[in-house]
Amino acid sequence: MGTGGRRAAVVRHRQLSADNGRRRMGEDMAPPDDRKTIEDVAREPEERYLELLDGVMVEKASPDIGHSMAQGAIIGLMHPSYGRKPGSGGGPGGWRILPELDISLGRYDWVRPDLAGYRRDKHASIPKTRPLPLAPDWVCEVVSESNASRDTVQKVRLYHRSGVGHYWLVDPARRTLTVLRHAPDGYQLVLSATVGERVRAEPFEAVELPVSDLFEDTG
Repeated sequence: MGTGGRRAAVVRHRQLSADNGRRRMGEDMAPPDDRKTIEDVAREPEERYLELLDGVMVEKASPDIGHSMAQGAIIGLMHPSYGRKPGSGGGPGGWRILPELDISLGRYDWVRPDLAGYRRDKHASIPKTRPLPLAPDWVCEVVSESNASRDTVQKVRLYHRSGVGHYWLVDPARRTLTVLRHAPDGYQLVLSATVGERVRAEPFEAVELPVSDLFEDTG
């Protein structure tokens, strides 16, 4: 779906809803009595690069070159325009955009998204705690082949349940950007775009984004 129809499609699949996310037991979910907690993760060495999803500890794969370049490109595109106080020049501002932040979304969920954004008008300050017990207003995950199902299924449920307003999925292998918006019964698909398109992607629609700039050639 291109930019012209980006607001038309709506994702209403049950697997994306908060209630269904609580009920389903997938392969990466532990029985209640065996679940690990954020306290367990906190005792592990930081260099293990762990996440906790529904009580199961998982290691995020080391990013490959495509993943790293996409993550860096997003920071470079978003931060100059938005990662500052409003009215401070260079764009609309109004956000804190933070990479690789440890965040707790409940006792059994600890995530480290590739990028997390907090609106300054909602959060006057950010606590300096690890993990940060504060759900972001925007999350961006760069999809890796090794953890694609976590980013596109498990974390969709988790971020929706936690009230994350917007969720971006950047896929270097497919060279696509997918933008989801929180709705009461699931995320709405508001944008799906690929290289060659220029889009205004929520919640950063004030600045046009060339999708090709997310996927710089590595050769």
